[in-house]
Amino acid sequence: MHGVTTDSKPAWDVLGAAATEAGIESEGAQLMRDGSNVMYRLPGGIVARIGRRGTADTARREVETATWLADQGIPTVKVVEGVRQLVVVAERPVTWWHLLPPHRPATPAELATVLKAVHSLDIPAHPQLPLHNPFADIAPRIHTATSINADDREWLLQRLDQLRADYHQLEVDQRRFVLHGDAWQGNVAVPENGQPILLDLEAFSIGPKQWDLVQIAVDYTDFARLTDADYKSFLTAYGDDDITETPEFRTFADIQELRWVAFAVSKASSNPNAAHEARHRIACLQGEESRPWTWSAL
Repeated sequence: MHGVTTDSKPAWDVLGAAATEAGIESEGAQLMRDGSNVMYRLPGGIVARIGRRGTADTARREVETATWLADQGIPTVKVVEGVRQLVVVAERPVTWWHLLPPHRPATPAELATVLKAVHSLDIPAHPQLPLHNPFADIAPRIHTATSINADDREWLLQRLDQLRADYHQLEVDQRRFVLHGDAWQGNVAVPENGQPILLDLEAFSIGPKQWDLVQIAVDYTDFARLTDADYKSFLTAYGDDDITETPEFRTFADIQELRWVAFAVSKASSNPNAAHEARHRIACLQGEESRPWTWSAL
């Protein structure tokens, strides 16, 4: 499937050039996902992951993280061996991964179990994981968005400034943990037979573990995507206090929701559905819609 154009050079062209350089067959590739990264399914059970411009270091660390996690006994998506990893075309990194077996998203309890294992890991010397930055990419995505008007852009940037100030005033337990960085049920794949598999490793970092707990907590409190029983099963499996009952929860939640809005506005110029969704999400943040909100996946 062609037609994905992001970061100035069509992803299809990036894929073709990278596959040729790596000696991988790309004829008949099928688009799997057009998100922060673009992913294609290739013949032979290979998945090409195409990152944004200037993210080669992140892609390299993702490959290294996958190998490290496997060594720690945590099942994760596997890199393809015996081929050239990290081919860079038009400043965009391309890495190669094994296609997952048939699977479903994790239940809340399964996600909690995987996160508990990740958070119990010692911080490694290699790969060198960065400090988690909850505000990364928000401002650039808002500044470069072409689908929002000047008033909304200014409101979002002011919201960002306020949340930065609120966050830095929090008295948060700053013990550092290994973090997944984008911990939601869809980033843990559960095969029909076998252990849950951890996906999407590019945001691995170190920082307060609340950042890996807030997404599912927000799903429960602000979006009603989880039942009481679902969320209780998460807490039971993780074995920790409920983040929703802490003083810092609202700030963590507001930052997470602004991140989701910034992602939507960044996709809106090339995706009419994302443009509509971005307007809806902004309206929610501005108080025009009452919680629980309904936001569509992009």
